[in-house]
Amino acid sequence: MSYLKSYKNRIAPPERSQLISIVIPAYCAEKHLEIVVNGIPEFIDYIIIVDDCSTDGTLQIAVRLASINPKIRIIKHEINQGVGGAMLSGYALAFELNSLIVVKMDADNQMDPGFLPDLLKPIINGESDYTKGNRFLMTDMSSMRASRRFGNLGLSFMTKLSSGYWDIFDPTNGYTAIHGCLIPLLNESLIDKRYFFETSLLMQLYLLRAVVKDIPIPVRYADETSHLSEWHSFFFFPSRLLLGLVHRIWRQYFLLDFNLVSLYIFSGITMMGFGSIFGLYHWWRSAQLQVPATTGTVMLAVLPIILGVQFLLQAVALDVQMVPRRAIHASVGATRMPSRANSPSESKKT
Repeated sequence: MSYLKSYKNRIAPPERSQLISIVIPAYCAEKHLEIVVNGIPEFIDYIIIVDDCSTDGTLQIAVRLASINPKIRIIKHEINQGVGGAMLSGYALAFELNSLIVVKMDADNQMDPGFLPDLLKPIINGESDYTKGNRFLMTDMSSMRASRRFGNLGLSFMTKLSSGYWDIFDPTNGYTAIHGCLIPLLNESLIDKRYFFETSLLMQLYLLRAVVKDIPIPVRYADETSHLSEWHSFFFFPSRLLLGLVHRIWRQYFLLDFNLVSLYIFSGITMMGFGSIFGLYHWWRSAQLQVPATTGTVMLAVLPIILGVQFLLQAVALDVQMVPRRAIHASVGATRMPSRANSPSESKKT
């Protein structure tokens, strides 16, 4: 307990200002950028627009908005770095501005700023270190294409397994908020600079034992087009998720600790490996000799596999219970918590 207290004080000093910043990664967003910025409520302290080497008038619009709104800060990338690279630049500037909370809001006008209070409240109240939107808690999934629906279900389950956050869903949702003290603790080399950004960030947050919470937020669809291909996600995400799973399991249960989960994983993999190799060898030998394997030989191959599966399932059950439950940042009061009345529909536009 004393170590946790000193750790909190180190990463979140008492003199840190309680500022809230929004980072908008913008790539060829001239159509919606002004609408997004004008819809941001007045309680936001800084608006950081990251022009990720756009080829249209995005930068010019951002400069014009900055000349009107003193809250706006602009970062220009000379080389396109992807949404992840843009967010890391925005996070760095927000931290330099002493932001208590940093929100990610895309420039496509799909994220309703009226739900910002819901996204901020768990962090301000010390209940969570990172919050993210969940479209499916407030959206009728039956209206979604079957391929996209099942793709999201599969991706969400694989992300749960890889990240260790078994109680979240909709992992690629980009409407997020993070406590500022976590920003300097992130290992940027392990965070993807493009569309795997949100998922790789979740993996990083788990290694920090940060508390992540889903917030029901519907998505607003209009005439926007996504830059993310479903086929690209299908072929690219699984391999990255598998690497993330291996890295998490090795670090959490073998490198930094060895507990009952470690024993179950080691025993399960060993027994499944033995049963598979033993069974394949005797199947090959039986095929060569044209002599059926005995019942005892078959059981010696099958039983270790069955027990190995049981051990791994038990490891998963215990891993579910290891989800972080206590926020690592110092709890703060709700004195800066805006009400829903401050949403863009009632607030003055910038």
